[in-house]
Amino acid sequence: MRVDLAREQRTAWLFLAPALGAIAIFFLLPVLAALILSFTDFDIYAIGDPSTARFVGLGNYAALLREPLFWKALGNTAYFVVVGGPLTIAAALGAALLLNAKAAPLKGFFRTVYFAPVVTTMVAVATVWRYLYHPRFGFLNYLLGWFGLGPIDWLGDPRWAMPALILLGVWKNFGYSMVIFLAGLQTISPALYEAARIDGASGWQQFRHITLPMLRPTFVFVALITVIGYFQLFAEPYVMTGGGGPANATLSIALLMYKEGFRWWRMGYAAAIAFVLFGVILAVSLLQLRLQRRKEAP
Repeated sequence: MRVDLAREQRTAWLFLAPALGAIAIFFLLPVLAALILSFTDFDIYAIGDPSTARFVGLGNYAALLREPLFWKALGNTAYFVVVGGPLTIAAALGAALLLNAKAAPLKGFFRTVYFAPVVTTMVAVATVWRYLYHPRFGFLNYLLGWFGLGPIDWLGDPRWAMPALILLGVWKNFGYSMVIFLAGLQTISPALYEAARIDGASGWQQFRHITLPMLRPTFVFVALITVIGYFQLFAEPYVMTGGGGPANATLSIALLMYKEGFRWWRMGYAAAIAFVLFGVILAVSLLQLRLQRRKEAP
């Protein structure tokens, strides 16, 4: 019996070896190389002659924490996550509830429409939304005019640039979470709602005491992937505001990392930013899981 078990284990490892090898080559080794790079002053000059790179220890991390621009980027990213994350989850849950309703018509059509922004390229999205945000001819300012409000320079005013990106981010990303919520809603037994209706529960009471508790695992997953994705904010400010403008109001951690690494060629410093971002995402994700376990504890 033990011989058969050992043989099965060797066979399993043999089948897993190609996938594990690919993960090691294309993921683990680059991550390890980036970690080593973050302890050096590797820059554009070291690309031509790697021997010129010097080991600086925690120097990049210390310099990063003293850099006001880093804290500005971190604050912008946190703003995007704290405001955009809940809005995205709320929009996704609302759309999923509507599509899950028995009386909802054309469910397949609306699922496709809501999910389409997720798979649309950011360049195409930016072309449309730049028109919507145009300070003189944009559709949003046209709507504001109906209410007697003056036009807003959505992408040129530091006060409104990040809210504009949040609105774009919610529209583009809520469809993915909507599909997950819809799958979670369809796993809830209709008998629970039928029993609640017989007992005289209102629609709100059914939502509060049946739908929300049964969706708790789905909420945890959606919240995690939303937070992780939004902390990596890059495409929206890169395409929409010319790389973090105006006045760095939309500069994110990922965009700062890109600028340092591929515009100024300070690769060691950029690698340090990447691992600080990784640490922030890991800490926030663990905190979310811990808070969720406390809520589930009796």
